[in-house]
Amino acid sequence: MRSIRPPFVRGHGRRTVLAATGLAAALALTATACGPSGDKASDKAGATTSQAADTGSGDSGIPADLADRLKEHGIDVDKWKSGGWQNWDKDDWLREAKDFVNPVIEGLWKPERMKSAKDPKKTISAKDASADQGVSDPAPAPVEAEREKTPYHENAAPVGKVFFDSPEGSMVCSGTVVKDPRHPGKSNLVWTAGHCVHAGASGGWYRNIAFVPAYNDLGKSESQLANATAQEIAPYGQYWADWAATSNEWIEGGSETGGAGAAYDYAVLHVKPETGSKSLEETVGAALDVDFSTPSAASVSAMGAWGYPAAPPYNGLIMHKCIDQPGRLSLSPSLPTMYRIGCTMTGGSSGGGWFRVVGDKTKLVSNTSIGPADNTWLAGPQLGKGAKQIFDMMSEKYGGK
Repeated sequence: MRSIRPPFVRGHGRRTVLAATGLAAALALTATACGPSGDKASDKAGATTSQAADTGSGDSGIPADLADRLKEHGIDVDKWKSGGWQNWDKDDWLREAKDFVNPVIEGLWKPERMKSAKDPKKTISAKDASADQGVSDPAPAPVEAEREKTPYHENAAPVGKVFFDSPEGSMVCSGTVVKDPRHPGKSNLVWTAGHCVHAGASGGWYRNIAFVPAYNDLGKSESQLANATAQEIAPYGQYWADWAATSNEWIEGGSETGGAGAAYDYAVLHVKPETGSKSLEETVGAALDVDFSTPSAASVSAMGAWGYPAAPPYNGLIMHKCIDQPGRLSLSPSLPTMYRIGCTMTGGSSGGGWFRVVGDKTKLVSNTSIGPADNTWLAGPQLGKGAKQIFDMMSEKYGGK
């Protein structure tokens, strides 16, 4: 699918790309950039990652090194692109860092396929959530998720949806465009959850991972999108992950209910456009800094979570947000404490960024990881040294690709 920009936004201008009010702070970010118009621009401690891709391509159109890695596992490249990726034989499921492959399959994520993608249903049992382990604050009161204002490219441009295929079918999470300090203004990095890229202890890397910023930009209903064009669904086009990194803790201990990997449930994607060469940040016009300072929950008056909840009563089409004063959630004395806020967002919001104000800047401080079955709160990991190692590695080794 080509990167298509709709005609209803034109020109350059200074615009707010993420704004909301909270308990004691306003989450706001401004940036100068093009809207999604027709305007053109010039063209390991704790870390597990993919390998860099060769820029050369074979007859299949897949980068040469990706094709070689598939062949090492007895996988025919052409058959993979023609649907062979749907073979989820656990014995052949690519799990290790060096085995990550995600060749672009142009046209795979059609609008209807994106609309039908399901949430990955990562929850935690009520028993575990209320267990007196480590230091946990009382469960917060539910905060009703609020719809983000439209068009999304003017109010929350860095936020989008992460699509991927699993053995259970097509799935969806949320993600955020983040700044790459080594490539200012030209970042191709997306922050999301580890469970949106890797199955954890029970499996391997998911497939066909793609990021769609400002998905359903005008917030149209399902009926209104019945005959939607590609540009209505994906105003900035699609960006495929060519490299991915998540924590060893998630890969070794993550599970469908979070497990021991929940406190390390974060991931960074390096993406490239399905067509063209313009960077993600240049296309979207905005990106957020990542805050690795692990502030204590008590020192933060408000955190906001953004995402696309897809499980009932939501349908995954509309961007929502929750803002609350964070508390602490500890699943075990041996695990880092997680942040927790009241929020009614459901699965599909997984991987969506959590933001706080530092001075006059909005920064990403966590991402949605787990929540209870009754959808009253969300919890996200603290982003400390391990997360920063993954981020720095992605920026240093792959950011300029």
